[in-house]
Amino acid sequence: MSRKQSLRRELIAARRLLTQEDVREAASVLASAAVDLPELTGAQTVAAYVSVGREPGTHALLDALRARGVRVLLPVLMADNDLDWAVFEGPEHLVPAGRGLLEPDGPRLGPRAVLDADAVLLPGLAVDGRGMRLGRGGGSYDRVLARLSAAGAHPALVVLLYDDEVVARVPEEPHDHPVDAVVTPAGARRFGG
Repeated sequence: MSRKQSLRRELIAARRLLTQEDVREAASVLASAAVDLPELTGAQTVAAYVSVGREPGTHALLDALRARGVRVLLPVLMADNDLDWAVFEGPEHLVPAGRGLLEPDGPRLGPRAVLDADAVLLPGLAVDGRGMRLGRGGGSYDRVLARLSAAGAHPALVVLLYDDEVVARVPEEPHDHPVDAVVTPAGARRFGG
């Protein structure tokens, strides 16, 4: 088992220990901290995701961004694990999809729609002091990040995590991209220049 797989297992096991109340409280604090993040306050379009299970909650944040007039794009998982995108029109327009995910029911905009985003919220399991993010290992967001890079697009990359998921070091591979900021219930932290 690789260091990445081992760390993923450890972090997922820690999340399983969280109660629904822990998850709900953290989501509320995360939404207030993230909605005021400069990377999001000036954004007209934000690519985000719908949290599921014990992931740091995004529902309140999605609602707050939409209420502020931000165009929120949400991912739609395609058969090859790449991501298509659709506009978030409110929680009543989210439908169950494969792998326990919730996806928007509106028109699909294509994988390149993410290039319009001023900020991209990335799911993750950990981030280290250099801003290197550990994802779940499916590769969907690696493709998104490669697409952004190939197009010369530089949206702010932000990951939402629990406090103990900011770790000393995340194993990295050549295709991994650092994020610009992490938001945890304890507050925001920026990386790089």
